[in-house]
Amino acid sequence: MTLMEDARKGLITPEIRSVAEVEGIDADLVRSCVAKGLVTIPKNIKGKSRAFGIGKYMSVKVNANIGTSRDFVDIDEEVDKAKTAVEYGADTIMDLSTGGDLDLIRSRIMDAVDVPIGTVPIYQAAASHKTVVDMTSDDMFNAVRKHAEDGVDFVTIHSGVNYNALERLKKGDRITNVVSRGGSFTIAWMIHNEQENPFYSEYDYLVEIAKEYDLTISLGDGMRPGCIHDASDAPKFMEFITLGELVSKARESDVQTFVEGPGHVPLNEVELSVKAMKELCHGAPLYLLGPLVTDIAPGYDHITGAIGGTLAGMYGADFLCMTTPAEHLALPTIDDIREGAIVTNIAAHAADLTREGQKEKARELDDRMAHARAELDWETQYEVAIDSEKARKIRESRNTGTDACSMCGELCAMKIVKSALEESRQKDN
Repeated sequence: MTLMEDARKGLITPEIRSVAEVEGIDADLVRSCVAKGLVTIPKNIKGKSRAFGIGKYMSVKVNANIGTSRDFVDIDEEVDKAKTAVEYGADTIMDLSTGGDLDLIRSRIMDAVDVPIGTVPIYQAAASHKTVVDMTSDDMFNAVRKHAEDGVDFVTIHSGVNYNALERLKKGDRITNVVSRGGSFTIAWMIHNEQENPFYSEYDYLVEIAKEYDLTISLGDGMRPGCIHDASDAPKFMEFITLGELVSKARESDVQTFVEGPGHVPLNEVELSVKAMKELCHGAPLYLLGPLVTDIAPGYDHITGAIGGTLAGMYGADFLCMTTPAEHLALPTIDDIREGAIVTNIAAHAADLTREGQKEKARELDDRMAHARAELDWETQYEVAIDSEKARKIRESRNTGTDACSMCGELCAMKIVKSALEESRQKDN
């Protein structure tokens, strides 16, 4: 049975119990949310990953994208990226490799970390052909089955890219058209072969494969906007509607899903995007890339993504795909992955401070930091800090020997007021 099927029968499985303990939430509430599709725990029956809960009442989770390209194939470096991402707070890893021995790369990454692993099988379906339009429907589904058999926990499938969405794209005024790589593969294939997207027309077969392995379907955002100009347009909302229909079909077969959302969205449209997706997709967990809130910050898109991700998390997004300083520029380095993971974790925690089921636990951390600062307790500050290594390095490199920081030294506001209050209490006594 799938995890959703167990949950619907009232069973509190080890995965559900583990998630409940980590999140500090009643196990039966987690079970109920899994049964309804409001919480997803991506865990293939053939995999070895830890259980992570994504969705309602859960803390906001962070995904890190890694993987080779056809221009750069260094398996050891991608493995190191995976380890680095997890070390600095990533809850899941997606292997987006398109170059080299894809089976070997995926296997090495899965052996290196114990968090849920996601992939985009259409990349492998296209890999053995000269052009993406030459792959067949069988190639696409065989790639999904191969990844499921290998123990992948969730797969991004662009089933929402269909003729309806394509027609709206043709009639629209987008600047960047389609920026999703899997979405572009699908669009090109449909146009060249004059056929509907097999992952849409044969969606029931996809669900059958997913049920066999308890594979979570991440319904991909093939029509996501690639710039601020393209945000909140007809192709995007057409895809939202289709994804909602596909979520319902998967739930009918006890298959877990989450849905992927827009990439570039101005701040004043983030609430609309998140709430519309949540409504149209029946409360399914929402997975966002960013969203990036401006297009003019190459080299800093981990920050533009974190700004949008914080706001999205506050409005109900459950899962943030981190961006790195290399976004739009190059394949990320290990340092880029580290920086992206830290910044996106800051965004996730900031969102948790506002979220039902998590804000009390998140506030405890901030209160602990506040007390440590008031007491000039540096070791506790380092312990609580999201990046304790950097915090310690900065302070110790500029320490003048006082217990305060070097910006204020003996003129530390908290020291001055603490001393004054103690003097006042003595006088009062």
